[in-house]
Amino acid sequence: MSWIGGKKSLRELIVTLFPLYYERYIEVFGGGGWVLFHKLPGNDFEVYNDFNGLLVNLYRCVREKPQELMAALAYCLNSRADFELVKNALARDSPASDVQKAAWVYQLIRYSYASGLTSYGSQPHDIRSNFPLIEQAHRRLAKVVIENKDFEKLIGQYDRPVSFFYCDPPYFETESYYKNVGEDGFTEKDHIRLRDALLRIDGKFLLSYNDCEFIRSLYDAPGIQTEAFTRINNIKQRYDNGAQFPEILIANYDLHEREKNAPSQLNLFGEGGFME
Repeated sequence: MSWIGGKKSLRELIVTLFPLYYERYIEVFGGGGWVLFHKLPGNDFEVYNDFNGLLVNLYRCVREKPQELMAALAYCLNSRADFELVKNALARDSPASDVQKAAWVYQLIRYSYASGLTSYGSQPHDIRSNFPLIEQAHRRLAKVVIENKDFEKLIGQYDRPVSFFYCDPPYFETESYYKNVGEDGFTEKDHIRLRDALLRIDGKFLLSYNDCEFIRSLYDAPGIQTEAFTRINNIKQRYDNGAQFPEILIANYDLHEREKNAPSQLNLFGEGGFME
């Protein structure tokens, strides 16, 4: 599901840099869930969290009431008037059912410009074509705990030596992009509060951020590893083809421990490449 700041293009890299061992996987800023849905389900205890209550309600309905959700979506209209009605209905306390609110949120995500939830996208799309994806997400979320907590409380609740937290917070100085329906925004104090919460945990964390001096200075601490890279800037692509966006991954463990512990491939033809 498209979402502001979603990790569609980076999910493969992120999963390969997971720690070698953990028993609890906690996605602190769940958003579109790209990393959770990409990682293979195993015996680990999984948690999806987001502070956006409307988004969390959507995920809970996908997990628990997929047929009711699809029924509510079956006849929604891809029109500007309908989009504005739905957006206004969600912009205040609504007496609508959890399924109806979930359908409205999904409608806004699918029909808004760049999935920003604020302006109509004016793009042809049949929302019924997404029903197989809802079914797949329903099955994948069956054993996932879905939370709606402030990140500091969530981290404190689930921290154990065997816990692994993946964090994808709103990027520094791009927080305004996240002030969508149901969200209150993210501040500089929150970035500092997140740093403080992560540096005192017993478990491990992997953190995605934009690469800038403020974030590097925040995590300039013993035992912290960073790795910089760039990706295509999807927003600037519209007017600057090939524009890159600098990002950084931050962790409190060896980011390449999986690679270092991978079994070496046996060469049947000996060191020189020929059968002895």
